[in-house]
Amino acid sequence: MGPAYFVIAILGCADGGTSCTPLTTLPAHYATETECTEATGAALIENNQFDFPMLLARCRAAQTRSADLQKPDAEKRRRG
Repeated sequence: MGPAYFVIAILGCADGGTSCTPLTTLPAHYATETECTEATGAALIENNQFDFPMLLARCRAAQTRSADLQKPDAEKRRRG
């Protein structure tokens, strides 16, 4: 099964991009890798507050875990 969606991860790099530290993952979800890649430029402009000489935005595949999908229903039953 392929990825359910893609997210943008912002990475901080100190050595020209070979060793980077993950800083944040943005909350937006993209249906395709192409849509995600097209949004990386704007994501970097909006998320440039980190103290690193170089910042990178990379798309990462993400999958919705079945437990995450079931949480709202379980919470509704408890409140119910």
